[in-house]
Amino acid sequence: MFSFFKAEEPSGADIYVDLGTANTLIAARGKGVIINEPTVIAYNEVSPGKRKVVAVGQEAKDTVARTPGSIMAYRPLKDGVIADFETTETMLRFFMNQPGMKSFWRKPRIVISLPYGVTDVEKRAAIDAGKSAGAKDVILVDEPMCAALGAGLPIKDPKGSMIIDIGGGTTEVAVIALADIVYCQAVRVGGHRLDQAIVDYMKKKKNLIISEFVAEELKVAIGTACPKKDIKSMNVTGRDVDSGLNRTIEITSEDIGNAMDDSIKEIINAIHAALEKTPPELVSDIIEEGIVLAGGGALIRDLDIRLENEIRLPVRIAESPLLAIARGGEKALSDPDLLEKIRLEV
Repeated sequence: MFSFFKAEEPSGADIYVDLGTANTLIAARGKGVIINEPTVIAYNEVSPGKRKVVAVGQEAKDTVARTPGSIMAYRPLKDGVIADFETTETMLRFFMNQPGMKSFWRKPRIVISLPYGVTDVEKRAAIDAGKSAGAKDVILVDEPMCAALGAGLPIKDPKGSMIIDIGGGTTEVAVIALADIVYCQAVRVGGHRLDQAIVDYMKKKKNLIISEFVAEELKVAIGTACPKKDIKSMNVTGRDVDSGLNRTIEITSEDIGNAMDDSIKEIINAIHAALEKTPPELVSDIIEEGIVLAGGGALIRDLDIRLENEIRLPVRIAESPLLAIARGGEKALSDPDLLEKIRLEV
């Protein structure tokens, strides 16, 4: 007679977490994306080897921008996997304690997506971080699967679909059919690699030292995959290599496009490699349906046009590419059969 006091075990899962190199996105079942913040922790080094966390996420990014001397920024993930367990746990616990994330009745079951082909050690680190942050159970899935699901691709069908997820640390070119990744070509080219390429270009070609945050601003504002097309410009301030003094110069989109060009070529080579290794019958499906871009890198101006010209296949950008993975993850939460099929073995 008191059975109504017992919470029923839910089907599927409660919370989806995309631990991205650049941004962490968290979605709750039936609520959509709740958290979308930079994967950054700001800290003071109170003594050698001992850090004190002062801010997490967007607040951390803003804090470092305001006080660059005394407070350091740290990204606990590298190439989409946990590089520092302790700070990842701190960050995840902070996000999990935000309004709308906690259930009164029970600890949540969470789904965490990881780059394709991660090691067992990296999988275990993600599970441990999730449980340390308060999860009852942690289910791991591949990021490209969530990206394809969020982009609206028919992943359960026998026909082949190609998704290109350009994240902060990696780019994954995946071919999916029957809710399975048939082939995936991953390269360590992502938003941070593009930012570093801009930093290196500015130092080498313009004799100016800028931060990665400034490089990211340049990439977003005037970055392009077609350097010669529709040239834009903006002013940028940095430190002169020779004098050490601040200097402001005008930078064009052609400059930023040239800085990113080698990295974009690596992505193009990865797409060619994936098509070459995909079964012919699935390639014919991809030729018919085209390629879909997701992730923050999909927003680089004219990247879809550049890929179409070089791959000779239709290319389209997923709706809200930054949120595609999180939306796909949220869809998987309420589909226990799909979740069971795509979960990774540990």
